[in-house]
Amino acid sequence: MDGSFLVGGTKVSRPETFQASDPATGALLATEFSVSSAADVARACALADEALDSFRELAPEDRATFLETVASQIEQLGDTLIERAHAESGLTEARLNGERGRTCGQLRLFARVVRDGYWAGASIDPALPERTPLPRSDLRLRRIPVGPVAVFGASNFPLAFSVAGGDTASAWAAGCPVVVKGHPAHPGTSLLVGDAIRRAVEICGLHEGVFSLLQGASNNLGTSLVSNPHIKAVGFTGSRAGGLALLEIASTRPEPIPVFAEMSSVNPVILFPQALEARGAALGAAFVASLTMGSGQFCTNPGILLAVEGEGLDAFVGAAVAAIEGAQPQVMLTSAIHANFDRGVAALENHESVRLLARGAVPTGCNRGQAALFETSGAEFLKDYALGHEIFGAASLLVRCADLAEIASVIEVMEGQLTATLQIDAGDHEAARDLMPLLERKVGRILANGWPTGVEVCNAMVHGGPFPATSDSRTTSVGATAIDRFLRPVCYQDLPDEILPAVLRDANPLNMPRLREGTPD
Repeated sequence: MDGSFLVGGTKVSRPETFQASDPATGALLATEFSVSSAADVARACALADEALDSFRELAPEDRATFLETVASQIEQLGDTLIERAHAESGLTEARLNGERGRTCGQLRLFARVVRDGYWAGASIDPALPERTPLPRSDLRLRRIPVGPVAVFGASNFPLAFSVAGGDTASAWAAGCPVVVKGHPAHPGTSLLVGDAIRRAVEICGLHEGVFSLLQGASNNLGTSLVSNPHIKAVGFTGSRAGGLALLEIASTRPEPIPVFAEMSSVNPVILFPQALEARGAALGAAFVASLTMGSGQFCTNPGILLAVEGEGLDAFVGAAVAAIEGAQPQVMLTSAIHANFDRGVAALENHESVRLLARGAVPTGCNRGQAALFETSGAEFLKDYALGHEIFGAASLLVRCADLAEIASVIEVMEGQLTATLQIDAGDHEAARDLMPLLERKVGRILANGWPTGVEVCNAMVHGGPFPATSDSRTTSVGATAIDRFLRPVCYQDLPDEILPAVLRDANPLNMPRLREGTPD
């Protein structure tokens, strides 16, 4: 590995370098990676703009083939990719193998989406020259890509939310060239995947500007990328502070652009009385398994529990405490993430209205996250909404409520979330139904009798929610409808057939689905 980055199809090296570290040991990894300059950002964005018109007008079959070729090239990296990702993230090889499967699955999902053709939103309202009192023009609509997209790699998913992750795959599916800023914690992983993409671009004979990979640890690099006038949208997964900073940059440009940021969520779990009475202890153990998975470094981690006082809750707490105390500390992604986790846990531990219930085993290595479970009352939570802020890692707060009405009051004051989970039995259904309108206003996904960690990549999935879960609650960053973020409608009025886009011509040469006067054509 040479430590370069990619501006279009060209490998570039610069004198300024940085290194990744092994989070399990704190030791620097051998390769020095070049830092992209402002000139590199400008060149990558200009190439993306040059590539836009040819890439967006590719036949659906050709764009789908490109997505599938990227997936195949990533798979051909074999163990080399998994070993490097493990060294840079501390994630287990089993987890990373699963994540690679998800990454390639996303690319193939969007290949199917492109072939289906519904993304184009093609619609025709033919001319009505005899209509009175006024005739109607011939009106035809399709959706086109917004333009080049900047994508920021995430720390907690070095493959599935990174260089060839969901943001990149959905932007390509829409016809948008992509400029990726690799996450500085895993530059080697980013470069391996970037090289696979570069090969796919060459194999498919596409313009080199369809993809660039920029690297560096400075915030200035991200600022320069989002500020570039060729960039028309941003995909981001990370901290609230990082997402808000990008929103500020994007909104104050001469031409403001959308930032689709997935940022912060505590994913409340509501433990209903009948479910607790029937299986409180089993729920306690299952909760801790979800909480500590991957050292709690999931955006869907169950960070808040809401329950009514009672014997069932006592059984839940007893089992959860035992499971927490037996939880072995796991490596966290970076030293900075580990330090932030410890600060968040200490703040709860020192809060006058919060009681520590349990901590995991004492860490013995570098950057190990020690799981934590706290409790407070519903009344105290309602006095201090900040108790509902995210701690990124295996920490959760149980809110003991007097009754279901107090649970509703707590949910009412909570921020927007990615998920809400209902642990319910048959006797809880009426109470759960009463909460549904409130939950629908607060979250993007509601699930029953499961745990929020884990996101299925499919047509019906929503991985989004009201602020601060995401910056735009109308969108999702996972699932087939993620493509919608990077498309915009254009109407064509009375244009001659021969200059219309192919999807809107009378003969429909691409055989794509269309509506004619609101019904399938």
